[in-house]
Amino acid sequence: FRHRHSNQRRDMSDFATRKAGANSRLPPEVNRILYVRNLPFKVSSEELYEIFGKYGAVFQIRLGNARDTRGTAFVVYEDIYDAKRAVDHLSGFNVGGRYLVVLYYQPAKFERRADAEEKKRELEELRRQVKAKKAAMAAAEHKAGGGDD
Repeated sequence: FRHRHSNQRRDMSDFATRKAGANSRLPPEVNRILYVRNLPFKVSSEELYEIFGKYGAVFQIRLGNARDTRGTAFVVYEDIYDAKRAVDHLSGFNVGGRYLVVLYYQPAKFERRADAEEKKRELEELRRQVKAKKAAMAAAEHKAGGGDD
């Protein structure tokens, strides 16, 4: 039994799933890091600690404050089961007239979104370059043809 316990501790070292245990029956997407959307822009970290702290010890809260991250936060729990309870109870919870969207943080999904935005920017830049080149070619053709098009 002692030996199994030490193996279990090693299994729990992963940051996002720490304290889940080797024999837990949690769905794979469950982890200690929650992504919260649809927050009122004026909400404070203290208010979030108060709301999310009701479900267990909160390790850290990162509140979005840039133009594109306002209204979002990351909430990190000490214990994965507390994180699960918070998701179960706080999704749809009304804060300042807004209904919270509480999700498990999924790094792959965030990376895919960032990749998609980067590809979109690259495509827009390519289109802009093609448009500029076509305009330059048309102008050169116009000049060479004496403008009799």
